[in-house]
Amino acid sequence: MNSRVTTRNARFQEWQALLANRKKRQRSGEFIVQGVRPVTLALQHGWPVRALIYDDGRALSAWAESVLADAGGAHASGARTGRAQQVAMAGDLLRELGEKAGEVPELIAVVAMPADDYARIGVRADFLGVALDRPSSPGNIGTVVRSADAFGASGVIVTGHSADPYDPKAVRASTGSLFAVPVVRDGSPAGVLAWVRAQHRAGVPVTIVGADEKGDVDVADHDLTGPTLIVVGNEATGLSEAWRAACDRIARIPITGSASSLNAASAATVLLYEAARQRRRAPRLP
Repeated sequence: MNSRVTTRNARFQEWQALLANRKKRQRSGEFIVQGVRPVTLALQHGWPVRALIYDDGRALSAWAESVLADAGGAHASGARTGRAQQVAMAGDLLRELGEKAGEVPELIAVVAMPADDYARIGVRADFLGVALDRPSSPGNIGTVVRSADAFGASGVIVTGHSADPYDPKAVRASTGSLFAVPVVRDGSPAGVLAWVRAQHRAGVPVTIVGADEKGDVDVADHDLTGPTLIVVGNEATGLSEAWRAACDRIARIPITGSASSLNAASAATVLLYEAARQRRRAPRLP
């Protein structure tokens, strides 16, 4: 279905609200995706695209034409989710949805959110995951998702009262990795711990390793080659008491210079890299 938007009508206002209003994103179950790579990865990984909004005032690139032609077709799984609505929009309006000063994006997407279902996170003997404890910065969430993708993690869990992983800042910071790495939200550590216990019963003994500057072991000296869930605390207050009590080990990242600590995204990236480094060097099972 094709349509055209040239005024600030109700549909435009609904999309505009998705940029800044978390409650409206949650209520509608959809969010805005900006940028060539994120839009491309959303389609490649089979996320349901509800609308593709493109610039009505210029000739489109081969990439944009292919997106408009292909969106809503068969996914790699063979499933079909229905063709996305295609909307031609006036440039001044599309510029607002693109949130990039002075630039009109060629195309943006409105994508459906997945369920917060732990079944989306695959758990094997080499499981590696990250839990973020009350992260307040959507940019940090997106950066952690990007690092999780880069270093082979199976998923990211966002716990407690936190920023939204579907905030445009988080989506942009992930550079599209949000569509490759499952992200699950949970209101408290209790749900995560119940899921970890279920993995133990299934024969995957996931170890919970917290990151803290006062940890009792340097991260390089702790074995991260087994199934591991890394937990990183809030940017300002660190790990909550509930998470501290739940961790099997608290690891520290040794730092020098005048910095007192690393921010949450940097700490998560260091631990993910160290886990990947150890796993590359570990003897392979026959």
